[in-house]
Amino acid sequence: MLWINGGVAVAESSFAARDVVKRGTMELGGAVGYAQATTAVGAGTSANRAAAFVLPRLGMVLTDPLGSGWYQGNVELLVEPVYARFTKPFAADGAGGSFVVKYNFLSFGRWMPFWDAGAGIFWTNLAPRISEQSTQFEFGLETGPGVHYFVTDRITWTMGVRLHHISNANLGERNTGINGVLPYVGVSFFTPGFF
Repeated sequence: MLWINGGVAVAESSFAARDVVKRGTMELGGAVGYAQATTAVGAGTSANRAAAFVLPRLGMVLTDPLGSGWYQGNVELLVEPVYARFTKPFAADGAGGSFVVKYNFLSFGRWMPFWDAGAGIFWTNLAPRISEQSTQFEFGLETGPGVHYFVTDRITWTMGVRLHHISNANLGERNTGINGVLPYVGVSFFTPGFF
């Protein structure tokens, strides 16, 4: 398609996520978010837990398209380091990383919805100062939907939300765990044909 910009004809880029996100494609990106604890899920004793999260990510698409129709997509594996700065109930830090499996839906043009789920390890100096935890070494679980929007044929805006869980898997005397809702926004760069 052509459109006129100041009297000059310019070719409009016409592509879809499926043209870019193929097996072997690498994703390099990052996001920031703010997790707010909830007592609606799990046995947490307080919703007065909140943290800002920094989530860099490096991933690789592992499969060719699976399925057909609107749910056609592929599977991506990501390594996601994490840094968290807790603001409630007091200032504290957390750091760790997760392996995340992501299913990319490829049937929506420049929009690429996804669902991801991950597990990893997490250190925080919240414990033993809060009632939910007695150890500083924790495990993290996370899952939720998101969407990439391709601003160019390589760069996406990213947004999503996750249910985020931190607990010590009963390695300490207290293990109620912290469940939170973590909305996030970010940017990703996709490198098709990198491998």
